[in-house]
Amino acid sequence: MDMKPSESIKKVCFVLPTFNEADNIRSTIESIFLEKKHVNKATFFILIVDDNSPDGTQQIVKDLMGQYQNLKMITGEKKGLGEAYKRGFDYALSELDADIIFQMDSDGQHDSKLIPHFLSVFEQGFDLIIGSRFVEGGSTPEFSLRRKILSKVGNLLVRYVGGVSQIKDCTSGYRCIRASFLKRDSIKSLSARGYSFQSSLVCELTSQGAKTKEIPITFTRRISGESKLSWEDQVEFIMNIPRLGFRNYQDFIRYAIVGVSGVFVNLGIYYILTRFFGISQIVSPIISIECAVLSNFILNNFWTFKGRNLQESFISKLFKFHSIAALSGATNYGVFIMLISIFTINDLVANLFGILLGAILNYLINSNWTWRKFD
Repeated sequence: MDMKPSESIKKVCFVLPTFNEADNIRSTIESIFLEKKHVNKATFFILIVDDNSPDGTQQIVKDLMGQYQNLKMITGEKKGLGEAYKRGFDYALSELDADIIFQMDSDGQHDSKLIPHFLSVFEQGFDLIIGSRFVEGGSTPEFSLRRKILSKVGNLLVRYVGGVSQIKDCTSGYRCIRASFLKRDSIKSLSARGYSFQSSLVCELTSQGAKTKEIPITFTRRISGESKLSWEDQVEFIMNIPRLGFRNYQDFIRYAIVGVSGVFVNLGIYYILTRFFGISQIVSPIISIECAVLSNFILNNFWTFKGRNLQESFISKLFKFHSIAALSGATNYGVFIMLISIFTINDLVANLFGILLGAILNYLINSNWTWRKFD
């Protein structure tokens, strides 16, 4: 592949975080360097960021460094995928002066033969090229039903809360990035330390104006070993979703504040009805929930979405709001039951995920229907 003079590539750095990848790392490194013959006007570097693997990964890399001059390695404590990538980006920018940085898994699940295609797309002026499993032509044939559902739901949350609905695969680990975008302080200060760093990075790059393109990939089975995705990573991913909303949507922040106020209205009315008026614990929740819904509606109508959909009547919007509240509640319950019964996920994590999904669904429908911007 020939690069145009205006887009000539001097240095391409592949950043590969590793932890216990002794069975996979040699073939991954060799397959990447093998693709250099298909790319002109480019120098390939591979940077291994190893989290002190106890299985001999580092020794294998050191042996290969004698064969490949542009193979580098840095080591450090195991603090999560995101922290490893940030260390790798910093080294690639400061020590290697990279023009393009690739993110790739070190376990062989990303097809190195696509590297020339990534670079040809970069040549067209794109700043972020994502190897996507969810665009036409992409696939995840080795995913279990459980992983497919969780991956789809996770991407849906990131896309619409993070303001990147145009991107189909926000959690893919196969990416090509214009290095200048990674020099910005907002990238260096991303708080996500684990797997959720991937989605945070996509949201931040697009908010900084990165021109993005997705190309289809097939996500294959690991050559050897087990996935490094832990329960801690999954919890962090869920907790990171609201942060993505806070970074991108003022309306979402106000909507969340109103939602929290509704909790206090609900509890306060319930307490007053049961403690001061002696109303039964069966009837009181119905009244307190309705008061919370009305409170939320009024605050959203006159604060969160002030000035939106002024043509529609107050009563009509109130009816829509009630309907959506019922739908989001049913979604919350349905997701909770599915996660604990089918996927045997911890009940507290499942409930949190259901609440989060229900709340986001509530926001999205109300924002785009009850208080739509345009009629």
